[in-house]
Amino acid sequence: MPVRAHYFKGRATMTAKEVLETALEVVGGERASTHGSMLENHENIARLWNAYLYNKGELAASDVASMMELLKIARRKLGSLNRDDYVDGAGYAAVAYECAEAGEKRNDQIPLDFGNVVFGSVKP
Repeated sequence: MPVRAHYFKGRATMTAKEVLETALEVVGGERASTHGSMLENHENIARLWNAYLYNKGELAASDVASMMELLKIARRKLGSLNRDDYVDGAGYAAVAYECAEAGEKRNDQIPLDFGNVVFGSVKP
């Protein structure tokens, strides 16, 4: 798949202000029509992620890719038909597979340790 270069006003980079201005345009305009209601979209994502995480222990890289695939599936439910949601979903499925396969071969998944925080609770 070819790499897409991102240009803004003829430049390959953007200032922080330009990033924020572009985000405001996209979130309030194009994305609103493509993905539907922001609240409903994120509620759908939350439902799918909660179902995925039910009885799930520590997350692996393949889980993250799978959850991103679920995000794309949730986006398909609202708004207009968006080819990227299907293409990106398929891409995340492929990434999840490769991560799962690599993790199986390594068999040394190292849990992340964030000091005294474990899954939203504090270690004693």
